[in-house]
Amino acid sequence: MGIGHRTSMARAAGVVAVALALTAGTAGAAGAVGAVGGAPDGDGATGRPGVNRLEGVWQADGYSTIIEIHGTTFRTYDVTRISCTPGFLSGTQVGTPGPGGAVRYGRAGKAYAELTLTPQGRNRAVYREDSAAGTRNLSRLPGGLPAQCTRPAPQDALAVFDRFWANFEENYPFFAAKGIDWQARGAQARAGITPQTDTDTLQGILAGLLEPLGDAHTALGRKRADGGYGLVFGGQRPGTQDPDDETREQADRAVAAQLVAPEQTFGRGRLGVGELPGGIGYLRVSAFDGYVADAPHQAKEAELDRALDALLAHPDRLNGLVIDLRLNGGGSDALGLRIASRLTDRPFLAYRKVARNDPADPTAFTRPDPITVRPAAGATRYTGPIALLTAGSTVSAGETFTQAMAERRPAPVRIGENTQGVFSDVMIKLISDNLLIGLPNEKFLTRDGSTFDGPGIPPDVRTPVFTPEELAGLKDSALTEARRLLTAGAGPS
Repeated sequence: MGIGHRTSMARAAGVVAVALALTAGTAGAAGAVGAVGGAPDGDGATGRPGVNRLEGVWQADGYSTIIEIHGTTFRTYDVTRISCTPGFLSGTQVGTPGPGGAVRYGRAGKAYAELTLTPQGRNRAVYREDSAAGTRNLSRLPGGLPAQCTRPAPQDALAVFDRFWANFEENYPFFAAKGIDWQARGAQARAGITPQTDTDTLQGILAGLLEPLGDAHTALGRKRADGGYGLVFGGQRPGTQDPDDETREQADRAVAAQLVAPEQTFGRGRLGVGELPGGIGYLRVSAFDGYVADAPHQAKEAELDRALDALLAHPDRLNGLVIDLRLNGGGSDALGLRIASRLTDRPFLAYRKVARNDPADPTAFTRPDPITVRPAAGATRYTGPIALLTAGSTVSAGETFTQAMAERRPAPVRIGENTQGVFSDVMIKLISDNLLIGLPNEKFLTRDGSTFDGPGIPPDVRTPVFTPEELAGLKDSALTEARRLLTAGAGPS
């Protein structure tokens, strides 16, 4: 949705590597997991307890996806104007339908639920993933599954290329902003392909088309011999790079040199809580996912709450708070919003989400879905000054959190470098029996309707971030500047 701190299936395109590590069995229907289903309700309005009113075929508004629900199973299909192929995601119903006919589903092979589908009358429904912000609207397809979806898709190189090209042509929102003529580049690349072109050659051609996008939410994966997928290409904004383990270890030492006591760690090391001189709190968030191994989203929320409870045990004693996102590889937007809810005493608009929803019109998007941060009920909260540390290695959910916090009052002061510049959820699309792609299709809009996709969110105060020179001397200019500004009571310019 890579390795180490980059852990979410649905987010950052280095993150896509984790999705690719899933077995191929994730695609396709699966058996029931303690589920009870049934026929659709006759009136489609009130429903009966224990009856799945979602039985049938649904089309998502945006996302180029069809969802087929049969009994206790669901499966997805990826749709373009030229194709309909089995999707990456499938799963089973968990438990019986709840209030309003809402049904919880888990991914194939998992015994816990990860998403909810809720009927809205007979022919409408809402899709919500636990880890994501916002929802997707579904409409029932009265004719059932389109015939094209029931036929095997051709697997020759030209057909695979055409599906790859069409998925980007119909979903990718940023060709114009990046100055990319996708049609011209596609025509040029296609001229070098024949039906007999081998997978290695085709893989190189596809990666060559993705690289100029400079987009960390684009990826290409290839099936491995064990049935999983390996990442063969992951995009990145020019001039940035994914920190290696040595850089992370040196960065940890540079931060520790300024803490008054060793950092407390939570979430399998992805969260750190500490204290800086002058009564300033410190929160490191290296990912917005992976806090608990192979567990539902609610277990990750609980682990995050443990870290936040430790950080905010005595909020009245905090003279400021530093949140360090500089080595954050992304994850769940919902977890970012959960942190934000502990840092405010009044609701505020985080952002509005839209998705491309017209294959022929790159300017057409779904109705904006406003995402609101609400104060956490029954938990300690902190409402004082905050400094956010960011860098080019602040990716995806790290960026949506940064964008959301800009609407908090008082707004945090951002220190460091521009974030990576990728915000959308990542769609995983199977384009052949052995290749899949990751791509974005959403925009996260600011209050004035703009976005930060591409260049990323800029800092208020620009400083070096974990350069070799700074790391060699255990120096951390961004953290030092955050302490200075919070001690002086300064805010963003």
